[in-house]
This record gives sequence, structure tokens and C-alpha cells, in this order.
Amino acid sequence: MIYTTEVQHMCPIAKGAYHGPAPIPEEGKWVQAKQISDISGFTHGVGWCAPQQGACKLTLNVKNGIIEEALVETLGCSGMTHSAAMASEILIGKTLLEALNTDLVCDAINTAMRELFLQIVYGRTQSAFSEGGLAVGASLEDLGKGLRSQVGTMFATKEKGPRYLEMAEGYCTRVALNKDDEIIGYEFINLGKMMDFIKKGMDANEAVEKAKGHYGQFDNAAKYIDPRQE
Repeated sequence: MIYTTEVQHMCPIAKGAYHGPAPIPEEGKWVQAKQISDISGFTHGVGWCAPQQGACKLTLNVKNGIIEEALVETLGCSGMTHSAAMASEILIGKTLLEALNTDLVCDAINTAMRELFLQIVYGRTQSAFSEGGLAVGASLEDLGKGLRSQVGTMFATKEKGPRYLEMAEGYCTRVALNKDDEIIGYEFINLGKMMDFIKKGMDANEAVEKAKGHYGQFDNAAKYIDPRQE
């Protein structure tokens, strides 16, 4: 340690009371976080790249400073899926501080990591007031049956109006219109369920039909259109 001449010639003054850092809520208890192993929590965060052509939703489950679980979901950029594959291997087993200072391949994933770090170290996690936190594997509950991300894809033009392409329920196959050509419902295929049926040996055409559903006033439509062709 090097001190300037001015500091060397100062007379020492005793430091007053020290009460430690302000406690933060972690998994149902208050913690004075003094080192990375004091940090635990389950939370989500969203990141984006500089050109903003893609986004990442990152979910981490941290126990005693170590990332025990990671869910990486990406949107809007084809290269991000490969980045997410690498990030999923990189993240697990690292300390929170290591992950913050590791290249997670894609800027959107790096940005999401930064946002999560801020939530976790400031005690703003989803599990802040849940005793014992969430079990490792909890992020899969966000995906639901079929383990697919919740994706919404809509396209619209002033000339031709909106097209529903994918909703949380699944891939949109038909959009229902009333007599005024207003959307009143849609038909979808739950791709997760469909693939589960096929893996169990069901015929693909039968699986498609069994995985179909509809929403809204679908049965009372004046007409139906294929949002990808009409």
C-alpha cells in the first residue's frame, strides 16, 4: 500500500462505531451480505444487445453465491440461440461475481446477467421473502407443459391489418373474423404437447389434431383465415 506524503503526516483518528452493511431480504431472512457466499436468490432479468435486434430473458437460482440453475431464453436473433447454448454451460457452477465478469457470448445475455446481479445483490429477488428460497429446477415451471418458452409473435400492416402468428398457447393456425372482418378468436397448436404425442408413437396428423385448441369466439366466426397465407 502506497500513501501520499500528505497522508503519511496526518495524525491517526480512531474510527467510530461500525454496524455493517444494511441487511437485505434473502429467501425469508435478513442477511448482512459481506462476501459473495452470503448471496442467495431466485430471479429473472431481461437484456438486449447494442443494435437491439435481439433480447434475452435470463433466470438464475443462486445458493450461497453459486449459480445452481440457469434458464436462458432468447428472442429475435438466430445467432443468440447458439450463444444461449454456450451460456447455459458457462453459467452453472460459477459464483455470481464470476458470472458477472465472464463473457456469456452474446451482449444481450451479458446485459441480462448485469440486470440480475443488481437485483440479487440488492435483495430484490423473486424469492426474497420465501423461506428457504425456491428449489433448483423452479424455472422450468415458467415453461409449462412441453417445456417451451412463452412466445408471442404478431405481424401487422396498415394496409392489411394484424396477423396472429404465435400466442402463449402455441402456433396459430387460423384466425377467426366476424362479419366486419375483426378478429374475435384464433386456433392454435400446442407444439410441446404435439411433440410429446409424437414421441409416444402417435401418428403425426393425429397428434396435430389432438394438440389443437382455440380461444375467444372462435366457433361463432363469420370466416376463418390462415394468418401466414391470406
